[in-house]
Amino acid sequence: MGHIRLGNLPRTRKWQEVVALIEGGAGTAQVSNATITAAERGLNLAAEDKGLVETIWLLTQLPLCARHDDFAGALRSVGLDVSDSPSLMEVVGAFSDAVDRRLSNNGGRTDLGEMAQMAASETMLRLVGGRTQSLFGTTPEDVRDAFSGLATNKQFSTFARDFFSRLTNKCLDYFVSRAVSYHVGEGRRFRTLAQQGEFAKALNTHCREASRIVEEFSGGWFSKTNWEKGGISRQEAAGFTHVAMSKVVAELKEGAQADG
Repeated sequence: MGHIRLGNLPRTRKWQEVVALIEGGAGTAQVSNATITAAERGLNLAAEDKGLVETIWLLTQLPLCARHDDFAGALRSVGLDVSDSPSLMEVVGAFSDAVDRRLSNNGGRTDLGEMAQMAASETMLRLVGGRTQSLFGTTPEDVRDAFSGLATNKQFSTFARDFFSRLTNKCLDYFVSRAVSYHVGEGRRFRTLAQQGEFAKALNTHCREASRIVEEFSGGWFSKTNWEKGGISRQEAAGFTHVAMSKVVAELKEGAQADG
């Protein structure tokens, strides 16, 4: 996707097909399929998006850093500017800042990269925050233990699935919300905002179900790569990103065809 903004894609003929489906009252799966087809080329080039790759690479580093004796020092070594005893909110903030600094040196901020940052922050707050029981009032050691727990095959799989589910939903909603806003009101596809909200909820569920494909292989990839390579490089994260996004795109389309 590189320097191409996601906003350019809705001008294509395929995007008009998405709008037509919404106007015609198609189900979530059908609209999801048409949307992902409209955005497919861009999403399949995700491994070339510096912001997305940097986000995913840093997500792989957090559990590994937490396994070090010096958690804060390990975080700094991968670019997170944190104090000696970082809280969860501090780690989340430093994470976003680290991605921003990387992009300022290389250029190429995109909508996809920004959505990836948001999805990463939400995933950390939900999963790590859930493990510490609260976003506030926890000790730095609680935060470290929570991140460390994500280094297992099973837990990293859950971590990755949550992230890709959120990212995919943001990507689809980015397109769909533009068309849906014109089809709310009496006599239209969504008579009320509540109906529009139900559609958005169903779209989120569709993305959550499709992201299961990432959960099935991500934990094994994480453990195997870290063991064999002695760590995970940005290049390896880019390869993982390409495979994961390709699998999600294929799963979304297959699921929509089955439901359609």
